[in-house]
Amino acid sequence: MESLLISETNLLEQGIQALSGLLGPEWQVTQRPNESKVFDAALEVRAEGDSIFTQLLVETKQAVPPRFVMDRLVPKVQLLREVNHYTNLLLIAPWISSQARGLLRQNGIAYLDLTGNADIRVPRPAIIIHTVGAEKAPRSAPRETSRTTLAGVKAGRLVRLLADVPPPHRATDLHRVSTLSLPYVSRLLDTLEDQLLIRRKGRIITDVDWAQLLRARARETGLLSPGSYRGFLAPNGVPALLQQIAQLPKAYDGGLAAIDGLSVTGSYAAQRFVQVAVGGQLMLYVASWLNADDAADELGLLPVAEGADVLLLNEPDSFVRRRSEFVDGVQYVAPSQAALDCLAGPGRMPAEGEALLEFMEAYPEEWRASKKANGAPPVQH
Repeated sequence: MESLLISETNLLEQGIQALSGLLGPEWQVTQRPNESKVFDAALEVRAEGDSIFTQLLVETKQAVPPRFVMDRLVPKVQLLREVNHYTNLLLIAPWISSQARGLLRQNGIAYLDLTGNADIRVPRPAIIIHTVGAEKAPRSAPRETSRTTLAGVKAGRLVRLLADVPPPHRATDLHRVSTLSLPYVSRLLDTLEDQLLIRRKGRIITDVDWAQLLRARARETGLLSPGSYRGFLAPNGVPALLQQIAQLPKAYDGGLAAIDGLSVTGSYAAQRFVQVAVGGQLMLYVASWLNADDAADELGLLPVAEGADVLLLNEPDSFVRRRSEFVDGVQYVAPSQAALDCLAGPGRMPAEGEALLEFMEAYPEEWRASKKANGAPPVQH
């Protein structure tokens, strides 16, 4: 794919070409003089030989954060409909995220991006177009002002804190508890606010859409990236292995694996709360201070290239064990971490992650912490 870092003029031209291609040769798309300084262009769309046409006022945007949709486009289209009910707004961009596309559809705003995502609905003349393009931003796609994303270990720490602990929050508290730099925390919070994943009043975070935050984080990560895990076979089966893990020593002792250095995630962690399917691969995070080979030998696991029923995952950060819980002598990651890992996993795991999110939304008291539990002082208003 060619670079999407294009000028506003070229963006408009490519958008018009894409619209013409979607409509087909029996339709005409004509750019008209733009008498309004509020919009970037005015298009007239009509079928050949038909006197009925519709006018599309075009807004071009290099990047479309959800906050832009709600704060800028929705008020524009509401005013537009008061003036002329038959004129429609069309947003053209290099790429539009699924969250932004959902907000555009909810508010009746047509959109088209250069990766193939489009939704245009006009009552007269009758036009209904809905196509799906890229679900993830191409690497060459323009980014919003803040280049800080939800990818990477540091973002994972902040996501877990925001999901696990109800607001209010201050950036300074999040910086202190996460040990991340304050400038980084501030930049990531700006990104989350643009994506409507958090709401702020002044400097205080007043609301967190934690379920969407976990989904957004999962889209930026992959649980089983190359080199991040190894597959094994448990000779006596997974239930027997879990009992064996519960008998491990409490502390690291030479080649012996300590019980708190292994933590269950994925399907088995989700099945503590929801039952989408039975079994699955047992996924275990191995703490950085443990040797995975020694742990596998201690547990009698057999390395295999295919058909593994146990996966030992390299722990990317100690925060994955934050607020973990021991059940029958086995350590399980917190529900928020289990949901993240399932959503970012293969096969049926995303469905298990969604089921776990439903449980978490229904029973927040079962997993969310308090300010006191987080170690951060209450915000003073």
